[in-house]
Amino acid sequence: MSQYLRIFFFASLLLFSFSGCKNDDGGEVIADPTAENKKALGVSAEDLLSDDIYGSLTVEFVYTPSSKPAEASINAFRNFLQARIHKPGGIFFVETQIPDQAGAPFTLNDIKDFEEEFRTQYTEGDDIAVYIFFSNGSSSNDTQTNVTLGTAYRNTSMVIYESTLRTITESDPVLLPILEQTTMQHEIGHIFGLVNIQNDDIHTAHEDPSASKHCIVNECLMYFEATNLLRSEVTRFLRRGAVPQLDPLCIEDLQAKGGK
Repeated sequence: MSQYLRIFFFASLLLFSFSGCKNDDGGEVIADPTAENKKALGVSAEDLLSDDIYGSLTVEFVYTPSSKPAEASINAFRNFLQARIHKPGGIFFVETQIPDQAGAPFTLNDIKDFEEEFRTQYTEGDDIAVYIFFSNGSSSNDTQTNVTLGTAYRNTSMVIYESTLRTITESDPVLLPILEQTTMQHEIGHIFGLVNIQNDDIHTAHEDPSASKHCIVNECLMYFEATNLLRSEVTRFLRRGAVPQLDPLCIEDLQAKGGK
């Protein structure tokens, strides 16, 4: 593996307009029942972290036969959520398997189309829903030197490029779960508003000026450079044997929005 690849997490900051449809007589507009899940990244941070509006959380994992995440990664994600959010009504996981998707590498529009077609869990009543797609293909943003591991692109939506994670780790049963967990927790951190996604963090000074919306603290889960590694350094990074933790300032930012 002589070619060097730099790995980065990509958080898309996209705005979405409210959508709806007219009823049969062409009169009053009927609200889109999925509209609560089609908002800009970071705007639902307080709704996810606190129990002020939503008392429970449902996370839908959508994957293909070739992109199912490790059970250890799903369990670690539950532990991460339980440590950071207030949901007295419970945290529920739903797993949905779909066929392998053709046409990779995938654009972000492709990823949104998959969500439109396959997502089944939406925010309703007292329950807020998050969607995670584990892609069987890579990102169209990848180049000869850079690859994208994951993208948080809406207020409750993210994609994990599982095929890329498997290529990088060579599907090593120890290394792959570490990279899965790092990517999943990093991207949900963006959905939780880190770092300063909506320009409302209480510790704005710890946003990295050279890597927007990431933490300046080297060992933090939300540190951009910690996941921008030359391929020759990937194994060394992963063999640390643990997923990076959130630094105290990131935790305080989450707590200020209702988290633990």
